[in-house]
Amino acid sequence: MPASSASAVELSQGQPADTALDVPCRFVDSAGIRWFVRSAGHGPVLLLLHGTGSSSASWRDVMPLLRDRFTLVAPDLPGHGRTSAVPRGPSSLPVIAHALAVLMRDLGLDPAFIAGHSAGAALSAQMALAESASLHRLAWIGPALVPFEGVAGMVAPPLARLLSRSGALAHLAAWRARSDSAVRRMIASTGSTLDERGVGVYGALMRNPSHVAGALAMMAGWDLAPLNRALPLIRVPVLLIHGERDGIVPARQSDQVATVLANARVERLAGLGHLAHEEQPQRVARALAEWFGATAT
Repeated sequence: MPASSASAVELSQGQPADTALDVPCRFVDSAGIRWFVRSAGHGPVLLLLHGTGSSSASWRDVMPLLRDRFTLVAPDLPGHGRTSAVPRGPSSLPVIAHALAVLMRDLGLDPAFIAGHSAGAALSAQMALAESASLHRLAWIGPALVPFEGVAGMVAPPLARLLSRSGALAHLAAWRARSDSAVRRMIASTGSTLDERGVGVYGALMRNPSHVAGALAMMAGWDLAPLNRALPLIRVPVLLIHGERDGIVPARQSDQVATVLANARVERLAGLGHLAHEEQPQRVARALAEWFGATAT
């Protein structure tokens, strides 16, 4: 690790308790953020990026299927799960993408591959635009890459900015999530069906006011228009995996995005929603392993 990076990264003494995923996890200080990072395996580096409102635990059943083929790194994004918020300024797409690049550099790991879910796909696209020599392929699951259209596009960002300024709202949302029915309704709105373990993971996240505030801050700082215009500049091959029942990002958007990319393939998953990698992890892990040049067990 370069000398400049050694002072930027500080590992916690001991490992934080974690029962959501049976892989090593730790806290890492980098880019002014205290990151919660799950990592396991050996081989080419595969960075796993979750979506807004989720956490690295969303990869809980995918990671064990890929750890024998790849060095897996799955951080909680800033303000999400157990990672601290962006210290100054907006939680914007360029800011978070840059912080992720610094984190990986400070860890001494160059991703050969990135798999991103929903907003994580947008982050991986932003990172790909930096034209890292080590990055060979991308995979996007239910990618959120297209700005809201019409009235929703005019209302959603300002509303998210307004809501993110209210700490009371985050506490109210967390209080309402004490009801399992509220958690189940949220999951159902994605078009996905999760087992009890998955419901428990999202219940714990939704009952955490700091996590809710982090998700609102990310939505408030998000501007997909510049990234959408820059997508044709991405030269690495991209696999777009999309559940046909996705209730958050319509599956047709992956078809639209694929037409502007230099090298892309779309794989539709019948019967699955926005959380396809949590509904059928074996199916998604197999697709990722084949795309990234290996075979999942």
